[in-house]
Amino acid sequence: MKKAKKILYVSSEIFPFLPQTDMSYIGRHLPQVIQESGGEIRSFMPKYGCINERRNQLHEVIRLSGMNIIIKDIDRPLIIKVASISAARMQVYFIDNEDYFQRKCTYRDPNGSFFADNDERGIFFARGVLETVKKLRWKPNLVHCHGWLSHLLPLFLKKAYHDDPLFTNARVVVSLYNDLTNETFNENMLSKVIMPGIKAKDVEFLEEPTALNLTKTAIQYADGIILASPGVDSKLTQYTVSRKIPVLPYINPQDPASTYIRDYNGFYDQILETQ
Repeated sequence: MKKAKKILYVSSEIFPFLPQTDMSYIGRHLPQVIQESGGEIRSFMPKYGCINERRNQLHEVIRLSGMNIIIKDIDRPLIIKVASISAARMQVYFIDNEDYFQRKCTYRDPNGSFFADNDERGIFFARGVLETVKKLRWKPNLVHCHGWLSHLLPLFLKKAYHDDPLFTNARVVVSLYNDLTNETFNENMLSKVIMPGIKAKDVEFLEEPTALNLTKTAIQYADGIILASPGVDSKLTQYTVSRKIPVLPYINPQDPASTYIRDYNGFYDQILETQ
């Protein structure tokens, strides 16, 4: 008997809040179909400063806000906002913080330079999602991560939050995109990631904190991988193969004849059946 799907979607991009890409298109349409087919979903993305709150009718969820996430011994307030995609009858939760997500660009400044604190933004986003799900008291049986900002979530879920009854048996699927390739994060990223439940040996890839090694960390703690862009770096596909976990090949989601939703849904079943 197939498990009832309760899927947590964690995405760097969702349309229409950001321009349409393969990632934002999937983030918009895949959860809707899963929900319409009887599954339960929750969708999260960062609240970048370029998202117009008034036009998209975002509002703060007071009962979920007010927590702090500690990074580098500094308490940073976690603000949760929500908006509805009315055509999909679907809500999207937004992770916000004045220091990390008020700037008008997503990952780079207007000159194209990679933000120096992108490592902390990824930590804050991943932990913020998990803390919010705890506050919602909602138990997903599968977490689907899209985009580099979600790549620390598998680690936190499997190590720091493993004993939490809401997450104990959750499976993790990571979609690999070509959203970051040659970037390097702050040299102290590894020390910032360590928290109760996570030891240095759990994040050895981050001794050299490159975009490639951040993705390898996501793969290390995933139960299944979807190749969501054509031409994913061969170092990542080779590492995935070495882990001997299920892999779904690339399917163009924006092709009018695409079967990606059916194939993703079948992949979910495959991952859930391994529990």
